Amino acid sequence: MSGNRKLGRPTDHRKAMLRGMVTLLLEKGSIETTLARAKELRSVADKMITLGKTNTLASRREALAYITKKEVVAKLFNEIATQYADRTGGYTQIYKLGPRRGDAAEMALIKLVD
Repeated sequence: MSGNRKLGRPTDHRKAMLRGMVTLLLEKGSIETTLARAKELRSVADKMITLGKTNTLASRREALAYITKKEVVAKLFNEIATQYADRTGGYTQIYKLGPRRGDAAEMALIKLVD
């Protein structure tokens, strides 16, 4: 469920990292990460929100297979998906924050659109 970026991680680590980041983004509403991770996270989070808009048992089970917390899945289907019911895409925004102090990696804030 991810794109072409490898993010300097083995496949299983990268998939687990994206699962955790999607869960955190849907739980908190915004997170701060590197720009490359934010761009990769955007596509996965948008797919999860689109999945939540269908609200069938199959889509709920598919979301539970990817998102790591049951209460976040309930929030996705009950609150987040209803908020974006009339929107066809573009559920997240990425704001560039500048370089990180330690290694000068480009940082970004990714958040759900209001």
